[in-house]
Amino acid sequence: MKVNAKLKEGFEDLGFPKYETENSAAIDLRAAIEETIILKPGEHKLISSGLFMEIPQGYNLRITPRSGWAYKHGISIVNSPGIIDADYRGEIGVILINHGKKDYVIERGDRIAQATLSKFEQAEFTAVEELSQTKRGDGGFGSTGKN
Repeated sequence: MKVNAKLKEGFEDLGFPKYETENSAAIDLRAAIEETIILKPGEHKLISSGLFMEIPQGYNLRITPRSGWAYKHGISIVNSPGIIDADYRGEIGVILINHGKKDYVIERGDRIAQATLSKFEQAEFTAVEELSQTKRGDGGFGSTGKN
């Protein structure tokens, strides 16, 4: 599938995102920043990607954390997954948060998040008096097991 995209002026050197391996489901978004950003423990900041996209109708772009950063440094995304709709034409940004114990340095061009193009359907909701019964019922938040 072809997707129209544009890079922010001054950040063309970062290039367009690409799939890093043959079976990758996501592309990496990069930090399109002029100066180094230090993300202190507990702090969150909006990081520019320098990328603008025309997401095809019937699709959205899901922004998720990079597993290595999450595991090694506690860096995540505040609103994960972030959803970019097909009618959005602004720059894609990522709200990173530092759940770790140390300052984290973000440099120009660092891979800051993953993005997956996902097909979706819009639902039509129908009002009913009762929902069908299931074994689980209204049990939630850990009701199906110990963890």
